[in-house]
Amino acid sequence: MTSTDTSDTSVLDDPVGESLRGRHAPLGRTLGRAAAYAQDVATFSAVPADPTAADWSDLARLLGPGAFADMFSCPALPPAGWEPVFVLEGRQMVWPDGGRPDPEPAATGPDVTELGKADVPEMLDLVALTRPGPFRPRTRELGTYLGVREGGRLVAMAGERLRPAGWTEISAVCVVPELRGRGHAGRLIGALVTRVLARGERPFLHVAEANTKAIALYERLGFASRKEVTFRGYTTP
Repeated sequence: MTSTDTSDTSVLDDPVGESLRGRHAPLGRTLGRAAAYAQDVATFSAVPADPTAADWSDLARLLGPGAFADMFSCPALPPAGWEPVFVLEGRQMVWPDGGRPDPEPAATGPDVTELGKADVPEMLDLVALTRPGPFRPRTRELGTYLGVREGGRLVAMAGERLRPAGWTEISAVCVVPELRGRGHAGRLIGALVTRVLARGERPFLHVAEANTKAIALYERLGFASRKEVTFRGYTTP
């Protein structure tokens, strides 16, 4: 059990930086106050909430020239010379403080199983098919990933990603298109919520604002919107 005050949501303002300075430090790299995940783990980078020109310079050196800088929900904008790659509007959602998981009525079906290193090729294939967001060969090392199989085929997945103190992000929620609507996503999220709460932590997640079906599912499961966020990516000078 963690002693962190999970009623404090302020660490969620910089979930990438908080993770890289904490539990995910072994999976990342730093230079000065700039930080980034190892390239085969995740795309995300971070600078402090009050970045200086030196911080941006350190991040550029850390990533290398012409590299992709995925700044996730960082509100600070880089200096001139950083070329925009994408902008995506989204929201951050959190599990209620003290809330307990309440599985959906149709939460029956194939067993939910934990995915390991041997499952990575299938996980990458599922991500390529469904495009839930960034996922690399070592992303599963960020936390626990669960899956559902039908006929031996991996058809649904969800897992743990960013982990600021006291919190765990649920991410990579995906189901093959032909099997959506059968409750797989809800069952996987429910199983992850149960695990996170058992550790004395609170779940949170991020979702694109245009993904109204996912937002409706998350709200039905018990998540509530905390704030709007803007996801941005750049190419370094």
